[in-house]
Amino acid sequence: MSTYISSNNNRFYAAVEASYGNVAAVTAQNRIPAVKLTAAQALERPKRKDKTGTRTYPGDPTGLRRSTAFSLSTYMTAWDNQSVPPPHGPLFQGVLGGAAALWAGGMATTAPGTTTVTFTQPHGLEPGQAVTMGGEMRFVSAVVDNNNVIVNAPFSNPMGGDVNAGPTTTYQPASVLPSVSVYDYWDPSTAVQRLLAGAAVNKMNIKVNGDYHEFQFVGQAADLLDSSSFITSEGGLTQFPAEPTVGAFDYTIIPGHLGEVWLGAVPNQFLTLTAAEISMDNGVNLRATEFGSMLPRAIAPGERTVTMKLSLYQMDDAATQALYQAARQRSPMPAMVQLGNQQGQMFGIYLQSVIPEVPEYDDSHVRLQWKFADSRAQGTNNDEVFVAFG
Repeated sequence: MSTYISSNNNRFYAAVEASYGNVAAVTAQNRIPAVKLTAAQALERPKRKDKTGTRTYPGDPTGLRRSTAFSLSTYMTAWDNQSVPPPHGPLFQGVLGGAAALWAGGMATTAPGTTTVTFTQPHGLEPGQAVTMGGEMRFVSAVVDNNNVIVNAPFSNPMGGDVNAGPTTTYQPASVLPSVSVYDYWDPSTAVQRLLAGAAVNKMNIKVNGDYHEFQFVGQAADLLDSSSFITSEGGLTQFPAEPTVGAFDYTIIPGHLGEVWLGAVPNQFLTLTAAEISMDNGVNLRATEFGSMLPRAIAPGERTVTMKLSLYQMDDAATQALYQAARQRSPMPAMVQLGNQQGQMFGIYLQSVIPEVPEYDDSHVRLQWKFADSRAQGTNNDEVFVAFG
């Protein structure tokens, strides 16, 4: 006997497509933790102006254009198999553009309070890539030589001699955005399964100090396929893909209060942060209005917008006052947010040059807070933001 479908019996998978709209295959390794997927497809209905001799609506013709919008929310979970990019990687590659830069790690040392990291072997790192040691993540701001790099902020934990720098995967912006396939599978298998083909990730939003660390991706897709009405050739497929064999899945999620924030031209760790939000908007327009096609043909990104807003308690120390001075003087500064504090459970965002807005005073609480509105990151060539797993 048929029954209702439990909204908890749901699994997401994501993979980067080789070409726009041609669905990418997934395996159990591509599974990401499901929170919510909203996908809506609508017909573009131009108004009919023909005189029908009646007040009755005669209906729409077949072959009208379709537009598909989606919003995907997913928790940050542990990165178990660090020999390959994390499962969330396709979504970050989709919103940033750059392919995963996987770094295997190595042995290194750093003196307390300094930003120079020395490796025992050639490191192979590039500016913007992440390094993790002792439950902390930093980003390479400059490469000195084959064995030395300068990171954006000092490691705060004491490092006695050589320690193991763990593997990282870093993503950075690129001029071209790839499309992503997002699978939406349900139990039982006889339920209607869905698949976003040609998903263009236009917006990313990451909140700090929430209940759990959570990622949100918003965009438009070429088509929304389903197992009930599938027609051969949709998404470049001959049949609707069956779900991969469900393997072991780590449901470890990271509490939203774990992590670090480093701000300022002279980097300082701000433990007084109460909330932060980093957002990115690609200004995407799909090639969706061209003659001869019901579906979009490609992704056309516009100018990239990366912003950060912060709330923190006002202190009378020099570091906090330096933030206000930077805002008033329109002085650029680096900003870094680390989510999580254990190897395999860390995620970092690095804005190497952002000009803070003059903060609003919020005196509605017991302690005075400063609220910095959307402060925009800047760069020279696809380098205003880096994100990494470690």
